[in-house]
Amino acid sequence: MKAYDRAYFDRWYRDPGRRVGTAAELARQAALAVAAAEVVLARPIRSGLDIGCGEAAWCPVLRRLRPEVRYLGVDPSPYAIARYGRSRRIVSGSFGSLASLNLPGPYDLVVCADVLHYVADRELSRGLPELARLVGGVAFLEVQTQGDSFTGDRQGWVRRTANRYRSLFRRAGLVPCGLHLWLGPEAAAAASALERA
Repeated sequence: MKAYDRAYFDRWYRDPGRRVGTAAELARQAALAVAAAEVVLARPIRSGLDIGCGEAAWCPVLRRLRPEVRYLGVDPSPYAIARYGRSRRIVSGSFGSLASLNLPGPYDLVVCADVLHYVADRELSRGLPELARLVGGVAFLEVQTQGDSFTGDRQGWVRRTANRYRSLFRRAGLVPCGLHLWLGPEAAAAASALERA
């Protein structure tokens, strides 16, 4: 079984020769997700939930954009929780255990970046309805599909088509609005036709 320990995060997030993204890329993604949520909500975001947050790299970026945001991360990594749990508000949990965590929600912005393509089918089916329930505005769901070319960790990567993800997300009540962004059920009901992808 893959260990999400310090060596894992060093390899994929800090090693310049292997890292899967840069700080500048993360800042752009966060700015996009925050702007989309604020357009949908017609106000600044107040809360953010990061599922599969790892070391919670989104936390300081969101706090720079919106200093008052209430951030909560969820991750199964004992290393990430021991190192950043208190300072970045990370609780222990997996994607499939979301419902058992009794998170208050909804959250203005829900992030699940570079996670779902490592989640087994049964766990994905268990967690998606709860993820959708927790989305009060917009979800940023960055997923790599079997048709995508990407650099990064392929151990445990689950090959699914884009159509399969679309079907699963729609069944959970999420509506696409482009660029890895999905409207939660309430926001989708208020969206105009061309705000949906």
